Amino acid sequence: MTDLQQDEYDRRFAGVAKIYGDSSFQHYEKSHVMVIGIGGVGSWAVEALARTGIGEITLVDMDVVAASNVNRQLPAMTSTLGCEKVEIMAERCRQINPRIKVNIIDDFLTPENVTELLNPVPDIVLDCIDDVKAKLALMLHCRFNKIPLIVSGGAGGKLDPLKIRVADLSKTEQDPMLAKLRSQLRARGICKKPKEKFGITCIYSIDNPFSSADVCPSAGLRCGGYGSAVVVTSSFAMIAVAEVLKKLDLKKA
Repeated sequence: MTDLQQDEYDRRFAGVAKIYGDSSFQHYEKSHVMVIGIGGVGSWAVEALARTGIGEITLVDMDVVAASNVNRQLPAMTSTLGCEKVEIMAERCRQINPRIKVNIIDDFLTPENVTELLNPVPDIVLDCIDDVKAKLALMLHCRFNKIPLIVSGGAGGKLDPLKIRVADLSKTEQDPMLAKLRSQLRARGICKKPKEKFGITCIYSIDNPFSSADVCPSAGLRCGGYGSAVVVTSSFAMIAVAEVLKKLDLKKA
């Protein structure tokens, strides 16, 4: 379905326009959001962006759906095992909004390709990557090119969605990955003063990480890592998208 009658389109997104306002919704329709990492957080974020009427979304990931994704990732079902996550989510977005423009980048972001991948420049980037080197490269690129960036911290091992917080990178807690990134940026001379803000909005959890002692090798899970709960990963995503919309509204103003 490529054509959508105006009255049906209006019915689909009337609720968005009513709660955010017509001017904000019209701005969302013209906005381009890039989501990097279409996993336990990123897939739910893409869903929320599409259902809010964002006009253009770029999906960046090279991974395929695996059985181990089923507990937390939106596209993971029996029928999609082995399929590319970006392809599944792109089609889902088009089913939600046939007018949407979806760009697919079937690749992982790296320090070497970050400049290429972020060209053309989106209005805002949502980082849902779990690799420190890639996150650092993205932070540096967005900072020096003045591209608005929302960063998801680690959701693994977290159980309580009510302990999710939003703060500048300078103020995050209980997140080793974000702490490491903060240290690496300061080592490069960026925001070396303790109270100086990085200008990078982060979604993180103050919950203590939890791993059940009942998980054993026969269960097919790596005992050295943490499990993950969809109630937390999806909540990370919804809060991240709420921050994306706030930043888009600021750009509109």
